Amino acid sequence: MKILVIAAHSDDEVLGMGGTIPKLEDVDILILSGGLTSRLNFIENSYNLQEAAMKAGKLLNVNNLYIEKLPDQRFDNLDFLDLVQLIEAYIKKIKPDIIYTHDYLDLNLDHRLTYQAVLTACRPMPNACVNEIYTFEIPSSSEWNFGQVFIPNTFVNITDTIKYKLEALQYYDSEMRKFPHPRSYEGIENLAKQRGSQVGCEYAEAFKLIRRIVT
Repeated sequence: MKILVIAAHSDDEVLGMGGTIPKLEDVDILILSGGLTSRLNFIENSYNLQEAAMKAGKLLNVNNLYIEKLPDQRFDNLDFLDLVQLIEAYIKKIKPDIIYTHDYLDLNLDHRLTYQAVLTACRPMPNACVNEIYTFEIPSSSEWNFGQVFIPNTFVNITDTIKYKLEALQYYDSEMRKFPHPRSYEGIENLAKQRGSQVGCEYAEAFKLIRRIVT
């Protein structure tokens, strides 16, 4: 099975499924906004997230990492068709069977537009390659959209791989925060424990199955 992870920003791929990726085979990652973060202090420091993404991808045993340079936190300024066609081009090139991406309920607008563009690019046309689409949760986005709850229906036991997720996040250390912020190392581990307790394991990552076509 060929798998494509489509993330809006560098670090989303690790936050969302950094424990699941090492358990999968034949994984490619597409990061749509892989340049400098929009946070002012990091722009001033010229922090290069591309290098962090490459190091994290190597640690997680990713086959291919593709990085675009769409404007961070400004996807709404783009022509939506251009975003769809960009994703379509990668789908045509990679031919994934399964796609993981952001959830439509996230607070972050870039995440929501990424989801909408992925779903549009994955219209179930005859001979389409994508048979399964899942969304992942991003701490400090999925749970902050109060009134809109991320309700997963698929879980992956990452008890034996959470160490890789936490190690990969160290490459993005400048993007991390201090506890009790959900995007802290403690917050990430606590969420994995919570998801694990829901399904009877120590640590887990949660996903929402959006569409599955059984052939």
